Amino acid sequence: MFDHFGLFVSTIANGLLLTVEATVGGILVASVLSFLAGLAMLSRFAWLRAITRIYVEVWRGTSEVVQLFWIYFALPVLTGFQILPLWSGILVLGLNFGAYGAEIVRGAVQSVPREQREGCIALNFTPAQRMRRVILPQALVDMVPPFTNLFIQLLKGTALLTFITVPEMTYQASQVLVTRFTGQAALIWTIVLVFYLVLSILITSGMKVLERRAAARVGRAPARRRAVLSGAGT
Repeated sequence: MFDHFGLFVSTIANGLLLTVEATVGGILVASVLSFLAGLAMLSRFAWLRAITRIYVEVWRGTSEVVQLFWIYFALPVLTGFQILPLWSGILVLGLNFGAYGAEIVRGAVQSVPREQREGCIALNFTPAQRMRRVILPQALVDMVPPFTNLFIQLLKGTALLTFITVPEMTYQASQVLVTRFTGQAALIWTIVLVFYLVLSILITSGMKVLERRAAARVGRAPARRRAVLSGAGT
C-alpha cells in the first residue's frame, strides 16, 4: 500500500504552492472587500447600503461553482478578455468570502458599546477618527475568531479550482494520481487531507497571534483568558 508513498507526497506537494497562492490571494481580496462592504453597509447613504447589500446577497446566495464557471467561461464571452485560471479562482474566492466577511465586519462594528461612540463625540472626534482610533481597534478583536473560520473555509474552497484545471493539490490527486493508482485512492486522499489540515493549523495559529495583538492594543485579555478570569470571579 505504501510502495508509492513518496511519489504521492511529492506529486501532491507540486500543487501546494498553487493552493497557498490561491488561499493567500483569496484572503487578501476577501479582507479588503469585507471591510469596504462591511463599513459601506453602515453608511448613512441609502444608495451605498443598497448597492453593497446587493453584492453581499448575490455572492452569498449563489453557487460558488457556478460563480467560478461564470467568471472563467462566461465573462470572457461578454468582455473578450480571458482571465488566467488561477486569477479567476482568486477573484471568485475573494468576492464570495468577502461577502460573508462583510457581515462579520458590520456585526463587530455594531457590537462596540454605544458609550464608546458617545465618548468620541464628546472628544470632538470626526467620524473617520472615531472609526480609526476607537471603534475599529475594538471591533477587530471580535472579528478575528469568525475570520479564522472564514479563511479556513476559503482554504478548503481552493479545491474547486480543479474544475478550471488549476493544478493545485486536489487536481494533482484526482487528475494525476488517482487515474493511475485507482487502488490506492484511500492513501492518496488521506495525504491530501493531511496537507489541508496542516495549512488550516497554520492559519489558525497565525490568527491567534493576531487576536492576542489586537486584544493587547485595546487593553483586553484574549478570549480564553477572559473566560477563565470571569469564572474565577464568580
